[in-house]
Amino acid sequence: MRRFVAKGTVAKVLRNPRLWPSAVRAMITMAPAKWWRRAPFLPLPDKEYWHFRLETIHGGDGTTPPSSDEVIDVIVWLRALRAQRR
Repeated sequence: MRRFVAKGTVAKVLRNPRLWPSAVRAMITMAPAKWWRRAPFLPLPDKEYWHFRLETIHGGDGTTPPSSDEVIDVIVWLRALRAQRR
């Protein structure tokens, strides 16, 4: 299976329970509709969408996954954004 994020990212998120709700929301938001009907039966983003996002984030050919620190930064940002909306 192709790597969507840098190695160790999931472990970093799991070590910080405060980020779990925001991480789950982010995964669900990026998951394609009815993701549970297609293998690998995980809420992973569509390959074309993810490729586009990686190109816009890093430039280049869009194959370099985001680092674990980048993923954590986005989850923290999403958490703060949601807190502001309340």
